[in-house]
Amino acid sequence: MGKKHTKKDTILNILIQQNGSPLNYKQICSRLSIHDPSGRNYIAKSLKKLKNKGFIEEQGKGKYFIKPSSSLHEGTLDVNSQGNGYLISDEFEEDVFIDRRHFNKAFHGDMVSFKIMASKGKRRKQGIVVHIIKRQKTQYVGIIEKFDDTFSVQPKNINLPFLLSKENIGKAKLGDCVLVSIQEWKRKSNYPQAVVNEILGKPGNHETEIHTIMATHGLPWSFNKEVEDYATQLKIEITKDEIAERRDFRNVLTFTIDPKDAKDFDDAISFKTLSKDLFEVGIHIADVSHYVYPGSVLDKEAYQRATSIYLVDRVVPMLPERLSNQICSLRPNEEKLTFSAVFEITPVGEVKSEWYGKTVILSDARFAYEEAQHMISSQSKTIPSKISLTSAEYTVKKDVFEAIQHLQNIAFTRRKNRLKNGAINFNKQEVRFALDDQNNPKTVLVKESKAANHLIEELMLLANESVATYIGNRKQAPPFVYRVHDEPDEEKLAQFARIAFGLGYKLNLNTPKTIAKSINSLLQQIDQKPEKNLLDTLAIRSMSKAIYTTQNIGHYGLHFTHYTHFTSPIRRYPDVIVHRLLQHYLTQKTPPKTDDLEQHLKHCTDQEILAIKAERDSIKFMQVKYISKHIGSIQKGSISGVTERGVFIELVESKCEGFVRIQDLPDDYYYYDAAQLKMIGQQTKKEYQLGDSVQVTIVSTDLIKRQIDLSITDD
Repeated sequence: MGKKHTKKDTILNILIQQNGSPLNYKQICSRLSIHDPSGRNYIAKSLKKLKNKGFIEEQGKGKYFIKPSSSLHEGTLDVNSQGNGYLISDEFEEDVFIDRRHFNKAFHGDMVSFKIMASKGKRRKQGIVVHIIKRQKTQYVGIIEKFDDTFSVQPKNINLPFLLSKENIGKAKLGDCVLVSIQEWKRKSNYPQAVVNEILGKPGNHETEIHTIMATHGLPWSFNKEVEDYATQLKIEITKDEIAERRDFRNVLTFTIDPKDAKDFDDAISFKTLSKDLFEVGIHIADVSHYVYPGSVLDKEAYQRATSIYLVDRVVPMLPERLSNQICSLRPNEEKLTFSAVFEITPVGEVKSEWYGKTVILSDARFAYEEAQHMISSQSKTIPSKISLTSAEYTVKKDVFEAIQHLQNIAFTRRKNRLKNGAINFNKQEVRFALDDQNNPKTVLVKESKAANHLIEELMLLANESVATYIGNRKQAPPFVYRVHDEPDEEKLAQFARIAFGLGYKLNLNTPKTIAKSINSLLQQIDQKPEKNLLDTLAIRSMSKAIYTTQNIGHYGLHFTHYTHFTSPIRRYPDVIVHRLLQHYLTQKTPPKTDDLEQHLKHCTDQEILAIKAERDSIKFMQVKYISKHIGSIQKGSISGVTERGVFIELVESKCEGFVRIQDLPDDYYYYDAAQLKMIGQQTKKEYQLGDSVQVTIVSTDLIKRQIDLSITDD
């Protein structure tokens, strides 16, 4: 790899550091250690070009400078797959373009200060990085390779190698996957010097790849000793004095419904008949805030993580297992401290009264979703052995069975009304795997929500909406945590409508309400159709991203004016904040200190995004592992993405996604039509577009790159 350092971007960096003081070409050459005539000539010509383009100015004859801007701007560097970047800043409506030459040693995700360059004839603002304020990452993942007479690591999504001296490589060997940090980056060097912090293992090994996924996104996979020790010392006993301070639900029928393999139970439901037309429904949430004190080592760790991460073969929890699986988990036949939303509600889901506060419960039973679904769909109290949590047939008690039927009716009615009023009914298929003892995928499982899932979902939505409304509707609404979801992106929505139209479906995009109604109608029509997963995905992509913020703009997707996250504090830190704030507003008149609340919520949103990326990467890794057993086979697929590089194809049976390069498309040379998201043959005019059904051959797989290569096979 060459080491050219006589580049225009280096000149710009030197002049920026002068803060307006001019330099001539000889001074610039000296700072770049350029002494040969050809190099000096190159610098002189480059300075004239930069002046002609308006990037720099000339003072007198031969002295060049960059005017210091009235103020430097701050933003985050976002680097695309082509290597060019955009500076995302609240100071500008449109992202500022930045050529890769002007990154000034910044990487994707870094917070930087930047200057707008005075570029002639360019409609879009262009920037240049001046300083790196904060690196997004302090550690990077890569595989050790040879580099001249030393070693290097090329981190993912960074287009330059990090150099490793023999002293800094430790016990790592050529070909090892390692975690490194930058030791130093000399001003005149193109490459940073790095040091190996940890050996992750050999690429392709299951544990190595899972740890690589976590490390790539800067996520931890274990707790340090200090945090574990703190958790171990927490008192598990619930005192009489503590119970006396709480509303007692221990004698009220209470149960949990969760996935079969769940270990942390955030929420429990209590049910009591008050009269023929009125029930008391309690939504009891683990009182994590009772154990996680603000500012404690446990609290700092939970905040830093902000969320639990659900990988294909494990959960990386936000809290140590002593809390998440034991102390706070609402396990049956154990007294637990909870924070509850309790409603008096009619059989058709109309809320007559509400109450919020600290409680104590004793769960009578634990059910898997499959067991609850069986009670709902078969109307039978007998749970067959094949779906029983104990693998033995048993009979559910009458009062529990009847409670689930009443709750199902309440949830069904509330869901129907919510969708009628404009909520969007996303029901995307989720891919999961049945694994063997060695964590190899045996089969692909496609998970879909059923009535039992909707039952719990609607009760959680009721609690979340009601808590947010209770705080948000006060005369002077105090600072609070809102989970908001903006209206859809018009451009993405129009693109979704075009693709749906090409597949025979119409969308009405006239008003927000008709959009929601029209999307719901489409999602209903495509149920059980081959194009379901594609259109589900495109519908979700057309939506804005939900975030945490103190600024309440409502939740478009759910059609709620107020919404928060109250129901999962074991696995989400924002819910812990909600519990603390709600308790404060219930018991104290003085406002709490919330100066950093918005910043904390942004951190939680950012961590959630990283966790989702890690989860997707782990699914992709397992998909590649699964498909590796089927190389050479011919399978049905549908086109799920079209880019200038080629087409993505989702395999119908396994939901795994592979790629066909543009040069490998059969029987013609193809060009990419970006406006219509199509590949079009130059001679045959044959088209490949989103949603098209195709037959493909599995050509090869790469576990390390997590790629599946396909070829399109003639029908």
